Amino acid sequence: MQRSICVINPNSSTTVTAGIDAAMAPFRRAGALPIECVTLEAGPPAIQTQRDVDGVVMPLVALARSLEERASAFVIACFSDPGLHALRESTTKPVFGISESAALTAMTLGQTFGVIAILPTSIPRHLRGWGAMGVLGRVAGEVAIGLNVADLAGADTLSRMIDAGRRLRDDHGAQVVVMGCAGMAAFQRPLQDALAMPVVEPSQAAVAMAVGRVMLDG
Repeated sequence: MQRSICVINPNSSTTVTAGIDAAMAPFRRAGALPIECVTLEAGPPAIQTQRDVDGVVMPLVALARSLEERASAFVIACFSDPGLHALRESTTKPVFGISESAALTAMTLGQTFGVIAILPTSIPRHLRGWGAMGVLGRVAGEVAIGLNVADLAGADTLSRMIDAGRRLRDDHGAQVVVMGCAGMAAFQRPLQDALAMPVVEPSQAAVAMAVGRVMLDG
């Protein structure tokens, strides 16, 4: 049985999962490793608070265990990286969080990176993550667009993201922009075109690392 990269959306939104799945298109070429995007049905509609993050850890680990036999690696597709360390303790397969992967990728593209967050309350949670990684010195800043996950399908989302990206570039000195939510996946290309600078879509960053790890491990 050919195993796949299992990308887990820890919220229960199939719309978000579909957006993540669409962002996997560049990896889906002849002979490439299969990529399977799945939804944690037991998750909340959106992960926007620390309580949401903490609450999905055990259901996420349980779902990953059920996928163990068909997985070559796991990607946790939420920018708070919920359950990252718990899942790494629970499986022998490589596990990638999209926030961690996005930061590592951004640092290969520029000296400083800025993050577009969904809500102002997301920013302290992200900063705790950067502090734990030891990369706060590379973070130019974060700007929130003031939308929750369910609102990201709205007509003005891209314009808000462009405005936030320009502020990160012009006011904060960011050399790379990271999209701080898996639900933003569809906006990577138009945002990058509008800003004329590298824009990292975190699920793509994590899957790229997962594919490389699996291929190297043979």
